[in-house]
Amino acid sequence: MQNNAPTPLAPLAHAVGSAERRAKILDAAERCFVRSGFHRTTMQDVAAEAGMSPGNLYRYFSSKDAMVAGLAERDRAELGRDFASIPPTDDFRADFRRLGRKHFQEESRDKAVLCMEIWAEATRNPAIAAINAEFDQDVRQRLAELFETGKQHGAVAPDLDCKMAALVACIVSNGLFVRRACAKDFDAEREVDGVLGVFGALLDGKINLTPPKDQT
Repeated sequence: MQNNAPTPLAPLAHAVGSAERRAKILDAAERCFVRSGFHRTTMQDVAAEAGMSPGNLYRYFSSKDAMVAGLAERDRAELGRDFASIPPTDDFRADFRRLGRKHFQEESRDKAVLCMEIWAEATRNPAIAAINAEFDQDVRQRLAELFETGKQHGAVAPDLDCKMAALVACIVSNGLFVRRACAKDFDAEREVDGVLGVFGALLDGKINLTPPKDQT
């Protein structure tokens, strides 16, 4: 009698196939959001871009908000790997600059445009705002921990407020993303160099993060 029971590898193969289809849908959603904007993009648009039926698409993502959550989770995982790739050595600064160039200069401009779309939607959509806030908090925490590690190895000023420095780094980074997405005169080499110079001064403790309160 023929045994038609699934092999032990069947669940694994199904999981891999599902993950690949989710990744394909997220890639399609990213292209659609960048090309047409979040609001103008429909689920049908994403399905067509991914080469599948809308019904099949809904098996993996119930809404555009769910796709944004998937994109954010994917980016968080990538950032986690990038931060983990910086060893706690004397080359901390060089590795940190390399990480900055990867995200500010080497990545496609589409990433900056996608950020703008998500930030804009976060101003009116509580679900996207929550996703964005969680992502921002995660980046700030990772940066603060990275700076603390650098401090332990003498690569960062010993009295640096790492949490505040991480917040300032995120503020400056967001401004750079806005310019990369919107400014026709954006000069990646010059402007990224400038931002990395600011980061260097920040880690050297040369930027006052706690200015005196205004006298009244």
